[in-house]
Amino acid sequence: MSIDQVRLEIHPEVKETLARGGAVVALESTIISHGLPSPRNVVVAAQIEQNVRDGGAIPATIAIIGGVVKVGLSPAELEILGDPASDVVKVSTRDLGPVLAAGKNGATTVSATSHIAHLAGIKYFATGGLGGVHRGAQETYDESADLVTLARTPITVVCAGVKSILDVAATLERLETLGVTVVGFGTDAFPGFYRADSGYGVTWRVDTAAQAAAIGTQRDAIRAPGAVIIAQPVSEADQLDLELHDRVLTQGLAAATSAHIVGKDVTPFLLDWFHTQTNDQSLEVNVTLINANARLAAQIAVAATK
Repeated sequence: MSIDQVRLEIHPEVKETLARGGAVVALESTIISHGLPSPRNVVVAAQIEQNVRDGGAIPATIAIIGGVVKVGLSPAELEILGDPASDVVKVSTRDLGPVLAAGKNGATTVSATSHIAHLAGIKYFATGGLGGVHRGAQETYDESADLVTLARTPITVVCAGVKSILDVAATLERLETLGVTVVGFGTDAFPGFYRADSGYGVTWRVDTAAQAAAIGTQRDAIRAPGAVIIAQPVSEADQLDLELHDRVLTQGLAAATSAHIVGKDVTPFLLDWFHTQTNDQSLEVNVTLINANARLAAQIAVAATK
């Protein structure tokens, strides 16, 4: 079966913008179905799209609706993803085939969104935080599919680093090994999602959208296979209180061990733990940083068109 036989629908606005060489920014959809509570998830999804428009680009939220790959969603389709009754599956690259074959609704992760965006000809993608190497991976081999997908997908991803609940040092080592370029935006420190500084540095830094766009353009020109990660930290004023962050993380890791939660179940457990134990302060940080990343990705996409 060729790509022509896959049910892939590109929203008319997105298709027209791509055809004329305009700026388009891909957005993942798991934040809608699995990252935020209903009904706020749909409200935030619309805010993220509006931030892309405010930055001068066209948003293309990616998802699977009834077994059809959608690149750019209507308001009604955003509602489907945000409705707990819609039975939306969390879709990584490995899940694309089964979900499409079963005709299900699916929300795409960083890996699946990157793959589909590249397939559609979109070069820029905004998200919250990347997946990475999990704590204890030396025993479990637990590592996000985001990493290997980014190693083979030439796309520019704007994010706030990786979630601080992961093994940040090991994740940076894996990104280097896999040939994924990591660039700090306005910082020499690698961001830690909820916190502006993960405690680890970056090799490369840019301070303007034009500089970030140039890296992706030169990567494409030389046909380097991997992604460019533009890591923008949440501001120190908006980051989660550091003492609170460290205390909640330590308690969450202990709770996960006590409950015998392992493997892929650890991350959603810890994210929920953070939301609960910080009285949703971590959720507010998440919303703030994804909106900021959407604006920056749009500015980079626009700069690349010039």
